[in-house]
Amino acid sequence: MNHAAGELMTDKNVIPLIEARMGQSLRIHSLPRGKIRAYFIRLGISEGDSAVCHERLPGGTVVLKKNRQEIAVGHKLAGEILVIVTEKGRAA
Repeated sequence: MNHAAGELMTDKNVIPLIEARMGQSLRIHSLPRGKIRAYFIRLGISEGDSAVCHERLPGGTVVLKKNRQEIAVGHKLAGEILVIVTEKGRAA
């Protein structure tokens, strides 16, 4: 489904990070509360920020890329972070 620029996003557009595909542009919708949220904020990632699903590693690890920084997120945590896909991944 294609969305026009500026179109309001609905809950059906929100997916767990673990479901993101390599190359997709993402917007962070929500982070877990507590220490994990604080950790991501220290790394410069907070709700509303844009990032790219840079790589998918064996075992379910997702590598996010924001600017020049790459952050590996384990399978369990990637299931708790919600994102909105803003651009589909490119074919390799």
